[in-house]
Amino acid sequence: MTVRPTLRCLRDDLGIALPPIDDPLDEIDHPLIRKANDQFAVPAGPRERIRSVDDVVMFKVKVQRWRGAVVETGEPSWLLLAGVREDGSRDDFYEALATAAVAARTRYNAEHSPPLKSQTFCEQWLPVGEDHDRYRAEAGVRILRVLRDTVRRLVCASLLDGHEHAGEVAGAELGVLIQGSEERGTYVALRITGSVPDDMVAVVLSLVPGCDRDGWYPEFAMPGRPLRPGEQAYSNLMDPAEAARLLEGREAG
Repeated sequence: MTVRPTLRCLRDDLGIALPPIDDPLDEIDHPLIRKANDQFAVPAGPRERIRSVDDVVMFKVKVQRWRGAVVETGEPSWLLLAGVREDGSRDDFYEALATAAVAARTRYNAEHSPPLKSQTFCEQWLPVGEDHDRYRAEAGVRILRVLRDTVRRLVCASLLDGHEHAGEVAGAELGVLIQGSEERGTYVALRITGSVPDDMVAVVLSLVPGCDRDGWYPEFAMPGRPLRPGEQAYSNLMDPAEAARLLEGREAG
């Protein structure tokens, strides 16, 4: 499970500008965000509830002088509020949070009917539409990372032994088989099994290192075997110098 700050918390509490879309908010290099992700990574990990808040279940996260409040909502969970404990100050972050939540409840009850039965009101800090929009926008970046890592791993593995290697990602199975010969060069066959959109096929092919993006051709078989139901296959030639670099890097690793 990942923990990411709401945009309000990021901007107002942490004082951090919104990073580009390819920088996920849960990976921002800030001690409180790192601590929250470490602490809440495991469902059975340590939890200390903020007892002074009763309308939302919030948990404490502390690191150095930073204090925060996290709400668990599955994937992702959210860092709602953050602040700094001032040395020598009598003001406590969690006491200030409770005071603000009680005041918000008083304002709510003055403007709405029926009144809240809880002692606090924290809805104003919960994630809103723009938070969920940002999370969904980052989904494409996350998938691209996994695709890139998977393709590179399969390519390197096949370069080592000349056999087909397979891996699953984004609901599809990828298979890579690389064969080298003095006559044909380094031959790459890649197959995709599963119902995937054409744009995903294009992305996968573009991630194979050392291959011309416009050099892929559809095939009706994998080397040594016919295609199975649901498979589509493509072939290309890999730059021998790039193949050597990949192989050297894999062997060194």
